[in-house]
Amino acid sequence: MPDNPDVPDAFDVYTVVVLRRPDDAPDMTDDELDALQREHLVYRADLRRRGLTVANGPFLEQSDDSYRGMSVFACSPAEAARLSDADPSVVAGRLAYDVMEWWVAADSLAFPKAEGPVGDRRSLPDD
Repeated sequence: MPDNPDVPDAFDVYTVVVLRRPDDAPDMTDDELDALQREHLVYRADLRRRGLTVANGPFLEQSDDSYRGMSVFACSPAEAARLSDADPSVVAGRLAYDVMEWWVAADSLAFPKAEGPVGDRRSLPDD
């Protein structure tokens, strides 16, 4: 990597899951949606309680209404995908997800309520 004072020497890499409403989400009654939302929130809260996520929350005022929320996981992308597959709203087809690594300048973020490590420190590979 060329020396450039604007490019960090190190990055903290986090696993992020973005939840979205798929185009083919099944129609449900209001009562079914309310029950499913409760199950979804309980599931996400349990992931947090178990230290598997360190941040969860919905999106509001986004440019694409299909995007519903995001979680920062304290595990690998593969494990985050496995855990997201078990989310009741994903199982029901009301939500889908995208998993990605998010690279931010080292020490830019902190998760003070996390009980263990979140992400890992990396450098950009040389070209």
